[in-house]
Amino acid sequence: MIDEADALLDLASIHADPPLMRDVCSDCYRPSTVCYCKWLPVPRMYPKSRIILLQHPAEEKRCLRTATMLELSLHPSKCLVFKGKRFPGKYSVLEEILNTPDTILLYPSRTAVDIRDVVVNEVKSYNIVLIDGTWPQAKAIYTGSPILHSLKQVKILDNDTSNYIIRTQPADGCLSTIETAALTLGLLEKDDSYNDKLCKPLKAMCDFQLQNGAVSHQSKEFRIKNNTYPKLIGKRLNKILKDAEYMRNDCDNKYNE
Repeated sequence: MIDEADALLDLASIHADPPLMRDVCSDCYRPSTVCYCKWLPVPRMYPKSRIILLQHPAEEKRCLRTATMLELSLHPSKCLVFKGKRFPGKYSVLEEILNTPDTILLYPSRTAVDIRDVVVNEVKSYNIVLIDGTWPQAKAIYTGSPILHSLKQVKILDNDTSNYIIRTQPADGCLSTIETAALTLGLLEKDDSYNDKLCKPLKAMCDFQLQNGAVSHQSKEFRIKNNTYPKLIGKRLNKILKDAEYMRNDCDNKYNE
C-alpha cells in the first residue's frame, strides 16, 4: 500500500507550469517544423477576380485546412472570408457583394453551367463565391441561404483527382478549397500558373506528412467500388456518390456532343 507521505511527495513533484508548447508559425498557424510558408507565392498573386469564401465555423477547428493557404497566397483584397452557417447574416458588405451582377457561385447544382461557358476572350473580373466546408456542411449553408439561390451557378466538370491525398474525399473528382480556387482562377484569368503556384504549398504539406507516417487516402467512392470501405453506406453518402456520378456523366455527354 502506498505510504501517505510518499503520495504527498509525488504530488509535490508535479510542476505547476504548463508544458512547453511547440513553436507555431504566426502566419499559417502550423508548427514551425511543418510550416509551408516558404512555398507560398511571392509576391502574393493578384488576379482580376476575387474569391469570396463562405466558411462553415467547424472548418476553423481542423488542423489541416487549405482556406488559410489560399488567404496567404492571394492579395488580401482578393480573398475575403466570411464565417457562418447562414448568409449574408451580419455581414452587410457580403450582402452587397452577393447582389452584384458579376458575382458567381461555384456549386454543383443541377442548374449550374460549366464554368468554361462564362470564360470570355477579354478577361472579366468576377466575385467567385466558394463554400468552405464538408459536402454536408456546404449543402446546409446553400439550403439555409436563399440569397445564394439567385446567383449564377457554375461547376467544374472535368476536374482532376485531388492532390489533398492525406484527407479522404467523398468522391472521385472532389477538390480541396485551394485546388478549386486555383482551377477556377486559372480558367477565368486564362493563366495556368495559378494552379501551379497556389497548389505548391498543399503538395509540399502532403509530401511532408506522407514522409512522416501519414498514409495516402483514396476517396470513399473509390473504396466502395473496390469493396475496401469498412462502413455501411448511409443515405447521405449514397446521395453524394450519385450526385458525383451524375456530374461525370453530364461532363461526358457534353464533350461527346
